[in-house]
Amino acid sequence: MWLETLRRRLAKPKTSVQLCLLGVCAGLIAAFFIILFRLTILFFQGLFLETPDDFTTLPTLERVLMPIGAAFLIALFAALTGFKHYRLGIPFVIHRIKRHYGQMPLYNTVNQFVGGALALISGFSVGREGPSVHMGATGASLLADKLHLPHNAMRTLSGCGVAAGIAASFNTPLAAVIFVMEVVLREYKIHIFVPIMLAAVTGALATQFVFGDVSELALIVVNPLSGWHYPFLIIFGMALGAVAFAFNQNLMMIIRTFKPLSMFPRLLLAGVIAGGIAYMVPQAMGSGMSAITIAIESPDDVQLLTTILIAKLLATLFAIGLGIPGGIIGPVIGLGVLMGTLMAFFAQFISPGADIAGTYSVLGMAGLLAATLHAPLAALTTVMELTSSPEIIVPAMLVISTAYVTALQIFGNRSIFLQQLDFQGLSYHVSPATEALQKVGVMDEMDENFKLLYSADKEQIKTSLDAVSSQTPLIVYDTENGYRLAEYDLSLMSEQNISINYINLQGVSSQSTLADVFDLLKDKRSGAVYIYNLLDNQQIMGIMRWDQIRHILTIRNSLL
Repeated sequence: MWLETLRRRLAKPKTSVQLCLLGVCAGLIAAFFIILFRLTILFFQGLFLETPDDFTTLPTLERVLMPIGAAFLIALFAALTGFKHYRLGIPFVIHRIKRHYGQMPLYNTVNQFVGGALALISGFSVGREGPSVHMGATGASLLADKLHLPHNAMRTLSGCGVAAGIAASFNTPLAAVIFVMEVVLREYKIHIFVPIMLAAVTGALATQFVFGDVSELALIVVNPLSGWHYPFLIIFGMALGAVAFAFNQNLMMIIRTFKPLSMFPRLLLAGVIAGGIAYMVPQAMGSGMSAITIAIESPDDVQLLTTILIAKLLATLFAIGLGIPGGIIGPVIGLGVLMGTLMAFFAQFISPGADIAGTYSVLGMAGLLAATLHAPLAALTTVMELTSSPEIIVPAMLVISTAYVTALQIFGNRSIFLQQLDFQGLSYHVSPATEALQKVGVMDEMDENFKLLYSADKEQIKTSLDAVSSQTPLIVYDTENGYRLAEYDLSLMSEQNISINYINLQGVSSQSTLADVFDLLKDKRSGAVYIYNLLDNQQIMGIMRWDQIRHILTIRNSLL
């Protein structure tokens, strides 16, 4: 009984204690998967690396063969579980949330865990946030599915899982919330915002408990910049916008070029290329976090930083473009830090003797993130959280704005996630009407005041219609016609002739949202559906007419 009450409460598009507590649970589940994922990577890297993610100490042959072997194992595991379950990462999660309320196939997540772990253990230039987001969304959708929650609540909880995944990956709970709103859900609603915020905090606290409260940018020293730097920061932002456009274009070109290749040769080619880069520039191996350490330790070695930047750029493009499972945010952060450190070399002429390499490295990360992902606010909050430095806010806003506008208006750049979705043919566009209706469960709006008659006999139907008020719907059922709505046809009624009009009813489960009802009725712009209990499809819980949907869209849309 309490579960039924919970489901009815969650069908409402309002903030509730129940939804907040479920958001915390989703955050805990996501954090568990991500902690397990990170511990797996650290354990296996600890077997052959002195420092996690630092592959420079490895013998040359091991360094070269490791990505090739990992690529073979990734392809083999994908083949065993079925290649149809190989759509992974943040773009796939966006598609599932937009079109399927965040329901995540389990086999995809298994592929993501194993493949992502193998890729990161062996030094591919991919980030851990892709698998983290995927696993976070899956954990949340499993919770919602287990409790048979309404799909509008499942959608919110999947967003909670994504936020917990990002927060657990980078220890940035606020940036995780903004990322979900700006990139994944692409909307801001208070009743969604609050549980997602709690899930992000939960994910961050859980991972801090295991790994400590240390971020990869903690060693970067951020010093204030004088106003003389601001014109140069505009040029810097424009350069970052151009690089972001080139990065996205080249990544999509690689994806399109090698699409005709089947999975095995494509992944093996990725391993061979990664092995070749590992042979020449071992510092380019690993997630983007390894590049940050090098930039901090050698900010004045322009030749080394330029070599690593080019090698890491190629390693990232080919790894992700050829299908290695992993995220893009980690490498983009590393590339941005390297670019910023290099730009600081020229900026020293503005402030001779000042230590500004750390400041510029952070600004490079922020600008490249904003322009590549189309997430300016998430990039700004990431910088603020990772540096804990208020001095960075104004210059970061200037660089982010310039980079974003340059990439968008001058080059026509689009979010790399949306470009990947378009190429894969995974839909993510939702009409404003559907998006508004997705937030409300049918249990919140259905008419429960109805009468159900199991008979096709006209006299019985007439008797029942006479017995109920004109406002009470009569649903009749027979094996031949199924469920129908019976009502007097007032246009044909007379004292001698009483005509009954029947409207065929389609059924939707109690988990459905108003968007599902809208999809069934929108073509005719009339009719009704009945709502059945998900756990017992013989139990009719209510009825919804097209008029109710139209009223909600035209009169009450502001409430959604």
